[in-house]
Amino acid sequence: MDGGESSMHLRVLTYNIHKAIGGIDRRYRPDRVRDVLQHYAPDIVLLQEVDSGARRSRAHAQVNLLGDVLGLDHRAWFPNVDVRGGGHYGNAVLSRFPLVDAENIDLTVGRRKPRSVLHAQLRARTGGRSRTIHVFTLHLGLSERERRRQLVRFLECHPFERLHRRTPIVVAGDFNDVFGSLGRRHLVPSGFRTTPERIRTFPAYAPVRALDAIYVRGDMALRHVQSARLRVARHASDHLPLIADVELL
Repeated sequence: MDGGESSMHLRVLTYNIHKAIGGIDRRYRPDRVRDVLQHYAPDIVLLQEVDSGARRSRAHAQVNLLGDVLGLDHRAWFPNVDVRGGGHYGNAVLSRFPLVDAENIDLTVGRRKPRSVLHAQLRARTGGRSRTIHVFTLHLGLSERERRRQLVRFLECHPFERLHRRTPIVVAGDFNDVFGSLGRRHLVPSGFRTTPERIRTFPAYAPVRALDAIYVRGDMALRHVQSARLRVARHASDHLPLIADVELL
């Protein structure tokens, strides 16, 4: 790029919203998730455990419920798990920028709980410049062996392997990475970068584990990453969100 071109700065937020059910009081309060998201004013939101049509969440299509109040008009959602009594939950992408394409990649291992990664291609435009960004929001399994197999499958999947090494990519979500080894063993060798420190996100009311993470690859830099420090975030879900300020180079 020409040295005179200004870089593009964006805010990305990843959040396991736990169907907007509080981790402490077990109450369905989507307004708390909304308040957390509004406070950080993200450009791109990558969500996990997003309900649609479930009785426990008043049959809300939460991707639209949250997208409408946040003014994020470009959305994708894919169901992973059937909910008893009707409805589903899955992963979602909300964006300030148009979605060029979106597809779901199945990561389910054997007879274990269905898991997947939702891939969306965005066309971000700020300051007269336009850039293509690929985002992947995922929710991995509960056993270490399962998580390793899922990440290997993800790295080998067709929509990922065809991308150029300089293409801006964000991979984020609930890795359930109890031991902190997944990124180091699988994503870093594939060119991904993250924060040097592991940021604790679970349980939200008193976090002791860094289950959630954000990784970038290509012409993109992480400038600042933090977990939510709002009081409402401690009650809105059983996870805290991660907020990343990124720069497209």
